[in-house]
Amino acid sequence: MCLLRLSALGDATHVVPLVRTLRRAWPGVALTWVIGKGEYRLLEGLEGVEFAVYDKKTGLAGMRALRREFGSRRFDALLQMQVAARANLLSAFVPATRRIGYDRTRSKDLHGLFINERIPDRPGIHVLDAIGSFCEPLGLEQKQVTWDLPVPDDAREWAREQWPDDSVPTLLISPCSSHALRNWRSDRYAAVADHAAARGWRIVLCGGRSELERDTTDAIIATMQTPVLDLVGKDTLKQLPALLERADLVMTPDSGPMHIANAMGTKVLGLHAASNPERSGPYSDRRYCVDRYDDAARKYLGKPASTLKWGTKIERDGVMDLVTVEDGIAAFERFVVSRG
Repeated sequence: MCLLRLSALGDATHVVPLVRTLRRAWPGVALTWVIGKGEYRLLEGLEGVEFAVYDKKTGLAGMRALRREFGSRRFDALLQMQVAARANLLSAFVPATRRIGYDRTRSKDLHGLFINERIPDRPGIHVLDAIGSFCEPLGLEQKQVTWDLPVPDDAREWAREQWPDDSVPTLLISPCSSHALRNWRSDRYAAVADHAAARGWRIVLCGGRSELERDTTDAIIATMQTPVLDLVGKDTLKQLPALLERADLVMTPDSGPMHIANAMGTKVLGLHAASNPERSGPYSDRRYCVDRYDDAARKYLGKPASTLKWGTKIERDGVMDLVTVEDGIAAFERFVVSRG
């Protein structure tokens, strides 16, 4: 069986429970996952899965190379779990008898031309549940959601070395999404972080090596009144899950680290206005999310969120300004109360 989901980090994380479902039902099934480079670095070592890495920079030549890699193999089924044009074209290079894709509602970029079966159309469900439903045409049902991400011991050891294993609770802030219009203002992160620090919490910042993430982090640190532990650009994708696992609470916009933290069992203070947390928020627990999606729908689209097509994103300039400092502090305090 071949699974095709190239990106992004959060969505790749959502595929892992489907892998677990397939392997519980058929322990001997041979699974090949066509995946992106960064996502592979996160999930390398996932047991029972052969990875075929595709670098989008290689274009059509890379697609042909993937086809040569498969050789004479023909898959019983392809689960085509990405509707972007590049992924649709890439799927044509995967030889498979059954080609299972999304329902017509969620199809785009000629997705229907590359598949011969569709998953059920169920509007109003989380992205993870939509991905999980790819097992249904195969006669299965995803009744259990299990991640168990492949985190090596040395990654956990590195995470343990970053701050003491003491009684001080830790708020880890991952401030940037790859979608810039989902990102919050640095001074607002700083205000919530200072509030948490005043309550006796340790503040840790993490993120990647991009200029945006470095600049955002520097702005947060410059605005804060209290010291922080700056780990931005210092971890690898294998160390990131271990780092998120050590935190008591992770504050982040709709981003890959949000979903990785959730998969590692850490609670998430999610910041939502550009996207709907019921569709793309932390899967296991959204009690500590800030939800201004309906406010965004009314302001930018002139209608309530309940009337929008499921999955509509409102990535407009200034949309995240609808999330206030008071919203962030209130969500933080909800978590404090819940942990006793």
